[in-house]
Amino acid sequence: MDRFERFTLAIMEASRYWHKIASDEMEQYGLKGPHAMYLLTIERFQSGITAARLSEVCGKDKSDVSRAVSLMQKKGLVSRVDVNRTLYRSLLMLTPDGKAAAEHIRKRAQMVVDAAGYGITEENRAIFYESLESIVNNLRAISKDGLPQK
Repeated sequence: MDRFERFTLAIMEASRYWHKIASDEMEQYGLKGPHAMYLLTIERFQSGITAARLSEVCGKDKSDVSRAVSLMQKKGLVSRVDVNRTLYRSLLMLTPDGKAAAEHIRKRAQMVVDAAGYGITEENRAIFYESLESIVNNLRAISKDGLPQK
């Protein structure tokens, strides 16, 4: 197997397992796996975050964020401040139930990350994350600027 296949298959498999675990965890809230990232991101912005910024931070399109926010509002996990403004200008904040859910999700996600990294030394973990960030930055540049010509 060449590097392309090894890299692609490993990333896809890790993503598939991560999404399954996230979906299983979010089921108790009547939400899907991707909603976990929205809740954790809103939690991180204590003074509120707009849907437009949430879209940007999470790397999701505005329509996906809009649907997710609407569902999380219906579930009583997210509220909008300045509701007389449009969704994309209103600040999103977690309700008390949303804060409890986010705290639970954060703890469970940390447990998964710890278990997935079992047996990896701190030195190798640091190298892995540094390498992964470098790969992502390079892929971002290639995606934006195109593949360099030889």
